[in-house]
Amino acid sequence: MKFWEVVMPDGNSDPPSPPPSPPTQTPQRRRPLVDSAVLGTLAFIGTELMFFTGLLSAYNIARARVPASIWPPPDQPRLPVEATAFNSVLLVLSGVLVLAAVEALKRDKKFALPTAVVGWLLGAAFVALQGREWADLLSQGMRMQSSTHASFFYLIVGTHALHAIGALAPMAWVIGRMATKTATVGQLRAAQVFWAFVVLVWPVVYVMVYL
Repeated sequence: MKFWEVVMPDGNSDPPSPPPSPPTQTPQRRRPLVDSAVLGTLAFIGTELMFFTGLLSAYNIARARVPASIWPPPDQPRLPVEATAFNSVLLVLSGVLVLAAVEALKRDKKFALPTAVVGWLLGAAFVALQGREWADLLSQGMRMQSSTHASFFYLIVGTHALHAIGALAPMAWVIGRMATKTATVGQLRAAQVFWAFVVLVWPVVYVMVYL
């Protein structure tokens, strides 16, 4: 034995092997509190909410400058208040069903897809019936240049209709992914948040413009 070797208590001159190092754990990525698609949709809704607020404020100012007896003008076609109330019920039901579809998808329920499809169809029916309403009013001679009331009616209701169509398009895309089981809850939630904005803005528009 060489003089630099150390004799261990068991007679073995080799130093003990170091203990195995514990397995390294890969740090898990923290799940964001809000999905990026939902966050982007909320930011967009914030700007659109200010836009609708400006439109409705301008409508109120114009209405306040005109005597109540001539707003809307007596010779102008009467707005279909009752038919639009029925359309509004369809829109609200659509919003409820799309929200239910999100909750169902979170629990991986089989009825998430049919619930979303029915909600989308009710929303599409709302847009189609509103388009029919416009066609009837135009056939009766109500144009944007007919009066200030008519101008604001077509501007505000038309803007809402564009948002409704813009919300139905991505929702249809998500529903297509749901059919192939590739949709995520975040994707459907983002579409639902946009659609909820369309649904919640409409009662304000209906009360202020139609009543």
